[in-house]
Amino acid sequence: MNKEKNGISDQSDKEIFESAIRALKSEIANAGTYMVMDSSVRKTYSQQIIVFSEGLRERATQGVIPLSQAAAEAQQVRNTVMMTLRGKSTPLGRAIAESLKREGKTLNELIARKTVQLHGTSIDFNSLSTKEKNTIYAEIVKSAGKSNTTVNSTMVKLSKAGRSLIVISIALSIYTIATADDKRDAIKREVVVTGAGIGGSIAGGALAGLACGPGAPVCVVVGAFVGGALAAFSVDYLW
Repeated sequence: MNKEKNGISDQSDKEIFESAIRALKSEIANAGTYMVMDSSVRKTYSQQIIVFSEGLRERATQGVIPLSQAAAEAQQVRNTVMMTLRGKSTPLGRAIAESLKREGKTLNELIARKTVQLHGTSIDFNSLSTKEKNTIYAEIVKSAGKSNTTVNSTMVKLSKAGRSLIVISIALSIYTIATADDKRDAIKREVVVTGAGIGGSIAGGALAGLACGPGAPVCVVVGAFVGGALAAFSVDYLW
């Protein structure tokens, strides 16, 4: 009788352990997916603002549009691209981006900033000559094509790290499948649990972002981790 009880206990402990391992693999896949997705969005952002900026500079240089209009369009386009791509980021990527820059600068803010950079704090933009104003407009258009190099470099590193985590998660799944008695069932289970974990992580991160407000990456991380773990454990338990 004791052996039977011990056997049941041992089996239960084994199932709990294996379920925890599957949840861990799911969280590793979550982290890797987040890193790769957000790095891809950042790369797209950098590429698009360069294209738009160069196009505006060319039109202004050829006299198709005045520099003042080019500066206004550059500001609008950059902010539009930024907000559009943030909508395609993961909840964590969006939270980090908002913590660094809540929203894009207005044209007046950019003009004031460039005026200070080029002429100091004692000069008012309206007192500048047309040539000096055009120089500031040109600088705004030029800046519209630049993205934060530190953030870009970090995202490249995160992308590589994310791919490594995905490889680790896949390797662990392959091992689990290879050592399983029913390999077909094991394959289905690995795919479903990992998929549920990623979906739960994104949903949990999004809910945490809504609850904590914009620019709260720590809160989103907790929400994403909890959401992913709960989803993975729940699906694995129901399996």
